[in-house]
Amino acid sequence: MNTSLSYQIYDSASQLPSEWDSISDTVFLQRAYLELLEKSAPENMKSFFIGLFADEKLSGVALSQFINLKTVESFGDRDQCFKTKIRNLVFKNFSSNVLFIGNNMLTGQNAFAFSDAISESEGLHLLHNAAAEIKKTVHTKCSKVHLMVWKDFTSEQISKCNTAEFDAFYKFSTQPNMVFDIRKSWFSFDNYIEDLQKKYRDQYKRARKKADGIAKRKLSLEEIKHYNLVINQLYLTVSQNAAFNTFYLPENHFVEFKKLLGDKFLFYGYFDEGKLIGFNTLIKNGCDIDTYFLGYDETCQREKMLYLNMLYDMIAYSVNKGYSRIIFARTALEIKSSVGAKPVEMFGFIKHSNPVLNFFMARFFKYFEPQTIWNERSPFKN
Repeated sequence: MNTSLSYQIYDSASQLPSEWDSISDTVFLQRAYLELLEKSAPENMKSFFIGLFADEKLSGVALSQFINLKTVESFGDRDQCFKTKIRNLVFKNFSSNVLFIGNNMLTGQNAFAFSDAISESEGLHLLHNAAAEIKKTVHTKCSKVHLMVWKDFTSEQISKCNTAEFDAFYKFSTQPNMVFDIRKSWFSFDNYIEDLQKKYRDQYKRARKKADGIAKRKLSLEEIKHYNLVINQLYLTVSQNAAFNTFYLPENHFVEFKKLLGDKFLFYGYFDEGKLIGFNTLIKNGCDIDTYFLGYDETCQREKMLYLNMLYDMIAYSVNKGYSRIIFARTALEIKSSVGAKPVEMFGFIKHSNPVLNFFMARFFKYFEPQTIWNERSPFKN
């Protein structure tokens, strides 16, 4: 007897079936986080939630996001070369409407999860059909979808995406996900320091000495509200200096996160003589710690080696609390490597709605993808 397969698209997390959270352990596919995407998502982003059913029983969950890049004032101010200006012009005029299967705000496969009731190929087939329906819905309500993107997959995960539906897509590789594996022999942060080569222990000591006088503390919801405007300014300092941005967080983003995620969301402020000069955020996700957004005063960052000290603080917390991994995500690859994170190559699929442009997608992608040249470090003794 054949299994009856179907899908349902939800515009709001309030519509999700009661058993939604039973499908996946990751916090990024659970109801509380998906509610956050509605309340505190960037203005140019709309989320869709997809339920997959086998014989009318929920057997898979997925996230899709539509992003309108035309409303983004700046894709990033770091690179102002001619190539960057051409890239921005092309995105604004020919590729501004992007539909993601996955979460464009995170690094990693946070797109979907299936139960044992459906196979990988069945789940992917349903998701392709659901994505086509979302594409039609977006076209009807606002404008045509230019790009369809599936993200982020490891080499093992991408090997399972060999269904015919992906034939028209270009498989691409982007900057790696920097993942920090916590050794079972580390019972405290001191064990981590002991395992560093002398050069990198000296780097740690130098960073800590530079940050002498900086006070770090975990902020409560009320404190996040109190510093909200300063927090947003510090966040923008970092995000606007990125090579490429597809969104900017609204001012209330971190307040809403703390409200709904509570103790699963950690917000640390860094103070110099009582003035907030930086912050970082962490999300507890099972055995993993996922680093989230951060911000800092650029002058203080250079003088105090603030970013490097934040990385050490994230490692210290995660080791001392017994977590297995830290997901450091993309960007700042070399400095993350210097503290022990390893690159995990990530892949995705992309397709343009214009057949001619899609034919040349491989050439376009390699031209417009921001290049990052970096040296991987090996900070440990063994």
